[in-house]
Amino acid sequence: MNYKSALNNKIFEVISQASQELNLESYVIGGFVRDLLLKRDFKKDIDIVAVGSGIELALKVSELLPKKPKVQVFKNYGTAMLRYKEIDIEFVGARKESYHFESRNPVVENGTLEDDQNRRDFTINALALSLNSENFGDLVDPFDGLTALKNKTIQTPLDPDITFSDDPLRMLRGIRFATQLGFEIEENSLNSITKNAERIKIISGERIVDELNKILSTNKPSIGFLLLYKTGLLDIILPELTALNQVEEIEGQTHKNNFYHTLEVVDNICPNTDDVWLRWSALLHDIGKAPTKRFNKKQGWTFHGHEFLGGKMAKKIFERLRMPLNHKMKFVQKMVMMSSRPIVLSQDLVTDSAVRRLVFDAGEDVESLMTLCEADITTKNPSKFKKYHQNFELVRKKIVEVEERDHVRNFQPPISGEEIMTIFNLQPSREIGILKEAVKEAILEGEIPNEYQAAYDFVLNRGEKLGLKKV
Repeated sequence: MNYKSALNNKIFEVISQASQELNLESYVIGGFVRDLLLKRDFKKDIDIVAVGSGIELALKVSELLPKKPKVQVFKNYGTAMLRYKEIDIEFVGARKESYHFESRNPVVENGTLEDDQNRRDFTINALALSLNSENFGDLVDPFDGLTALKNKTIQTPLDPDITFSDDPLRMLRGIRFATQLGFEIEENSLNSITKNAERIKIISGERIVDELNKILSTNKPSIGFLLLYKTGLLDIILPELTALNQVEEIEGQTHKNNFYHTLEVVDNICPNTDDVWLRWSALLHDIGKAPTKRFNKKQGWTFHGHEFLGGKMAKKIFERLRMPLNHKMKFVQKMVMMSSRPIVLSQDLVTDSAVRRLVFDAGEDVESLMTLCEADITTKNPSKFKKYHQNFELVRKKIVEVEERDHVRNFQPPISGEEIMTIFNLQPSREIGILKEAVKEAILEGEIPNEYQAAYDFVLNRGEKLGLKKV
């Protein structure tokens, strides 16, 4: 089968010419070919395999291109990369690999195209298109990846036990591809993932998180997380999540399964945000429920303080998986710790002071918090579903009204500590902190407007009660 007409980007013509001048074979392989055959949107990266030196081929391609783009060379890996019209093109020499049990870093030798295809993770990623002049566009498909594409199947080219044991990251990649593409993992390959799940422990947290982020970035992440759960990988990677997969009954009272509820919340939030960290917040929002679960006869099942504990647990997960310990982690922590606030608010009479406090505490993230909480509505009762969403709409309107009037988002006191010191001729002291806090509380409670004069008069009045005199 020939796909010459599909290789209409000028870069393929240049690579073909460079290959001819160097007297070596070259092929476009992997994700580009897979997505081309699936008619998916073109991702801005292309993998080229050369039967010979990939670095030499990259340098020659750069030489033939009009603006001679810079070539990044990675000698240790035998690879090179250049950028052409916003496309990242990676060149590698065809190779065969062998692995030591304790490492996913292979021993690499030069090889043939067949050797290179043998080392690929899945048959759908071993598809190659020739860039050689004599058979330009011919499909090279030794493992019948084309049939796997038609059947929507993920399977390994070789024995899956060897494929997954050699490089355990491939287990996560398989689940990620199944989630992204809507494919099924072939039975032997799926069983092999379960058998080799413990091998994931040799993979770094950064690489694991990279795959989890890609699963979370799909339209329906629950597909991937259910596969992770089914194969035992999730219990190794995120045991805090699998701990939620339990339902207990005492005296006829049960609580919902918070694991399946969590996956539903993650799916619910996806149409409303592409922010992977907000999706992480949805994934972790209930992790504090397993350790805080209690039963008493009056209240039934309770999860008191699960948000606060969940925030602390989220930080430990970020540390364990070597995720960024910066504003991204703090954002997820904040979302988890505040995840019940708008829900409680929506169930009561919505007071201005409660909304002011919500906006004050959430700051710039109040919209994200509302998006998370609306995704948390998973009731199957149509009237309850409608009522909860209507209540959230009221909260949203109240947020806009209060914010326009009181300006408490990213609140800065209208009167500073330095000015309070000047008014009463004070040195830094406990009284200044008391007065600043009193001003903040008075504004949030609606006792005074968020304005300078009102705050100034309030400070004078409160200062007198503390025995302070204006200078």
